[in-house]
Amino acid sequence: MIRKVLITCTVLTGLVSCSQTKNRPDEPSLLSVVDSALAFSEKQSLLMAQKYDTLEDRLPRTCENGKDISSNSRWWCSGFFPGVLWYLYEHNKNPEILKYARLYTDRVEKEKYTTDNHDVGFMLYCSFGNGLRLTGDKRYEEVLLTGAKSLATRYNPDVGLIRSWDHNKEKWQYPVIIDNLMNLELLLWAANASGDPTFKTIVISHADKTIKNHFRPDYSSFHVVSYDTAIGKPHLKQTHQGYSDESAWSRGQAWGLYGYAYLYRETKDARYLEQAKNIANFLIYHPNMPEDYIPYWDFNTPEIPNTPRDASAACIIASALITLSDYVDKELSAEYMKVVEKQIRTLSSPEYTAKPGENGCFILKHSTGAYPLKSEIDVPLTYADYYYMETLTRLRKKLTK
Repeated sequence: MIRKVLITCTVLTGLVSCSQTKNRPDEPSLLSVVDSALAFSEKQSLLMAQKYDTLEDRLPRTCENGKDISSNSRWWCSGFFPGVLWYLYEHNKNPEILKYARLYTDRVEKEKYTTDNHDVGFMLYCSFGNGLRLTGDKRYEEVLLTGAKSLATRYNPDVGLIRSWDHNKEKWQYPVIIDNLMNLELLLWAANASGDPTFKTIVISHADKTIKNHFRPDYSSFHVVSYDTAIGKPHLKQTHQGYSDESAWSRGQAWGLYGYAYLYRETKDARYLEQAKNIANFLIYHPNMPEDYIPYWDFNTPEIPNTPRDASAACIIASALITLSDYVDKELSAEYMKVVEKQIRTLSSPEYTAKPGENGCFILKHSTGAYPLKSEIDVPLTYADYYYMETLTRLRKKLTK
């Protein structure tokens, strides 16, 4: 598939000027699309919050065949629904949303002591991190600092990375998954909040070794890299959720893009900007990327186009591209934002957005968790909704500057 030109450029007096194509007369403005999506998302998320209100310690995970599937705080996704509520509260300051944001955030607090799970960053930074950002609640700060210390215990200085999983020890000595980049954001926050440089040292080491060992020459990434603890170098490069060891699992590529985009934002290290730009280029211009930029669950599965999409990967990519657009030249920024616009117009359409009260009260349809494991295929996922809310929030700020 040949990619369409994303921006229109006119050469004037030796200069290149670029602009977004204008809306069709019958097409609503992007801002109105965003506002409508946020309004619907608030109503749908309130239904979700009310449904789980009296179910102590439960948090929404997905819905399959009309059946709700929830988790306790131990599941890696536990912080996402509280994060959805915090983004909705940021938009309109609805006190009912605030009440539920606090309620569901508190359900995750015990994970601040978790040392056997690398996803403490997802659990706490999406929930307590957004809560702290919006309320300044000092109790939230304590939770985040304690959680950062817990996460840091999974770092082995001889390997130079945070260990992801503790299972399958007969196969993996020290597995590190691409997703783990996302948990570094909590540690960067902790470095700034506490003044302890150890947190940032861990982040930089993990980020640098991931560039060195996870990525292929075309800037696609492996899902799992296991390290030999005796020499600190990889002994195995595989996938767990992708089509094959050499394929580009879509959400994994999205995690990589998002990770290096925020790493540059926070550190201003030019290596991370270049890494993010190269990953973005791989994704945007991949021959198997659909016209609407909602990727299939893996870029290399031979079942394309007769295979599920992954809306969660699209949302992560969109949020990352908005971040990245602030740090590149105007032409490339416009290119990124055209992709985001296409994604948001698609995701907010009836094709991907649920009807009120349906879809288990999740916002988006058509995400894929782990296709090879026959788990969460073509279903709503709580993290798809989270990164959709984050994208809408970031996009609205950009459109209303």
